[in-house]
Amino acid sequence: PDWASYTLGVFICLSCSGIHRNIPQVSKVKSVRLDAWEEAQVEFMASHGNDAARARFESKVPSFYYRPTPSDCQLLREQWIRAKYERQEFIYPEKQEPYSAGYREGFLWKRGRDNGQFLSRKFVLTEREGALKYFNRNDAKEPKAVMKIEHLNATFQPAKIGHPHGLQVTYLKDNSTRNIFIYHEDGKEIVDWFNALRAARFHYLQVAFPGASDADLVPKLSRNYLKEGYMEKTGPKQTEGFRKRWFTMDDRRLMYFKDPLDAFARGEVFIGSKESGYTVLHGFPPSTQGHHWPHGITIVTPDRKFLFACETESDQREWVAAFQKAVDRPMLPQEYAVEAHFKHKP
Repeated sequence: PDWASYTLGVFICLSCSGIHRNIPQVSKVKSVRLDAWEEAQVEFMASHGNDAARARFESKVPSFYYRPTPSDCQLLREQWIRAKYERQEFIYPEKQEPYSAGYREGFLWKRGRDNGQFLSRKFVLTEREGALKYFNRNDAKEPKAVMKIEHLNATFQPAKIGHPHGLQVTYLKDNSTRNIFIYHEDGKEIVDWFNALRAARFHYLQVAFPGASDADLVPKLSRNYLKEGYMEKTGPKQTEGFRKRWFTMDDRRLMYFKDPLDAFARGEVFIGSKESGYTVLHGFPPSTQGHHWPHGITIVTPDRKFLFACETESDQREWVAAFQKAVDRPMLPQEYAVEAHFKHKP
C-alpha cells in the first residue's frame, strides 16, 4: 500500500484512500512516498499500524457481517470503512441494531416487473417468520410477495441495475428462480438491509445445521454469481436457430433471460458433477448449424446436450471455467434433491 491515514495509523491501498479522504473528520491521508512526513506522524504510524487498528476497530464484527474484498463494488467498501472508523459499529454492538435485531421494515425503490419503473415499496424482514415480504401499498393487508429466507440470496449489481446502490434479490418460487431489483438512495440504508438479510440467513442456517461452525456457515449467507453475460442458445431438438440470451450462473443453476433485468428466468439448467454424468466440452457437435457467434460450448447432462455459442474466445474460456468449477465439485446431499426436483423449461 502506497497510502496511509496518519490520524488512524493505518496503511491503505489507492482505491480505499479515496474513501478515507471523504471522511476527513476521522481520517487524514498522505502518500507514503510523495508527501512530506513530520517526525511525530512517523512515530504515530510506528506505534499504531494495521494490526492494532484491526484489534480495536474490528473487535466486535458480527460473524454474518459482509467483509468486502478489493473486487467488490465501491458502495460495500465505502460503507465498511464508514462503519468501522466513522460510526465505530464494531466497537459498540448497540450500533449494530439496524441489521442485528431480527426485524426490519422500511421503504425501498423496487423495479416494476412489466414497465421497468422503480416505485417505492414497503419491505418487511422478519426472522421469526423466516421471510422477507414486500407490499404494493402502505395499507395493504397482504404482501405482494413472501420470500423465504431459506431460499433467498442478495448480491449488489450496480452496473446491471443502473444505480450505484442497486441490489438484486433472488428467491425460489415453485422451484424456479425469481428476481427483484431494489435500491435506496442512502448507501448505509441498503447495506444495512443487505447485512440484515445475511443475519437472517445466518440464524436460519444455525438452526438447520446445529453442528456447523460459523466458518462453515458464513460462505453460504450470500453468493456472488460465478459468471453472467450474453450467449446464444438453441432448443432441445437443436433444429431451431440460436437466440441471444442473458445467462446467470448461480451456484449450480444456469439461468437464461431475454433481458438482464427480467423478473423470471426463461429457463434453468442444473449443472451437476462429473460423477453424476455431467461434462463440459469446447465446441459443438459436427452437424450444428444456426449459430451466429463462433465459439461453442456443449454441456452434456444425463438427459440431453445443451449447446451455447459465445461471441469471443475469452467469453468461451470464462464460461467453460465456470461450468468446469461446478462439474469438478462433488455434489452435496441436498443438491441431489435439487436435481431431482429440477424442472427444466426448454
